[in-house]
Amino acid sequence: MKRLTPVIEWGTLLLSTGIVVFFLVVILLDLTIKGMPALSWEFISTFPTEGMTKGGILPAIIGTVLLTLITAAAAAPFGICCAIYLNEYAAETWITKLIRASIRNLAGIPSIIYGLFGLALFVQGLGMGTSLLSAGLTLGLLSLPYIITTTEEALRRIPNSTREAALAVGATQFESIRDVVLPSALPGILTGLVLTLSRAAGETAPILFTGVAFYINNPTGYLNQEFMALPYHLYMLSTQHHSIEEVRPLAYGTALVLLCVVFFLNLTAFYIRYKHNKNGPRAH
Repeated sequence: MKRLTPVIEWGTLLLSTGIVVFFLVVILLDLTIKGMPALSWEFISTFPTEGMTKGGILPAIIGTVLLTLITAAAAAPFGICCAIYLNEYAAETWITKLIRASIRNLAGIPSIIYGLFGLALFVQGLGMGTSLLSAGLTLGLLSLPYIITTTEEALRRIPNSTREAALAVGATQFESIRDVVLPSALPGILTGLVLTLSRAAGETAPILFTGVAFYINNPTGYLNQEFMALPYHLYMLSTQHHSIEEVRPLAYGTALVLLCVVFFLNLTAFYIRYKHNKNGPRAH
């Protein structure tokens, strides 16, 4: 029986992995087959026309890129600083344990709750209105727990001996963190940040309440104006359009573009991790 246990465990693992991969491949093939006919330079570089039944998705692409940049600018500095404080400076007390537990609980809150909170805080409370800035700050709040958690995990991977060696040669704690710990943890921090932003780029519920629009005629937009985004554009084409069957190819094309954006961000994260693993032994 003891000999069969590892076989059963590995068999269950392989079967579960195979089922997940199978359905993932089916979904990707379906999106690719149905979305590729809609893809063209015109589809990527032009505005929607004729009630969204023709034309491209340029405003939605630009809006998604700007939204992601605002999310990164709002969440990354604060999240990384919080993780540095918790891991490097804060004493291990019940308060820090409570803070960590709260951060992990915040990561499990449904994204639509963040949308309602962003509506109350940024749109109404601070008077920003439905705008690109309100949506970006809302996604920044959504991303904070993930950035703090991944950054703290990256910092924990750095051995204490590295810190002690820096302190032994006369560096202050701040200097050891700035010059030794952070450079060593940077690949892990960047990986977590990119993966978090790729998740934020595909969110629909938070931006639904805070600034996204079905259509605008300004491709660049301003921080205090509404904007278009790929997730919401896909949602509208798939469920709310008055001619769903007519725009279905455009919906599949939009889904494929959004998938490519998320895939590119994830690929960037994997590349950062690969370079770190490849160069890590030499760096130390």
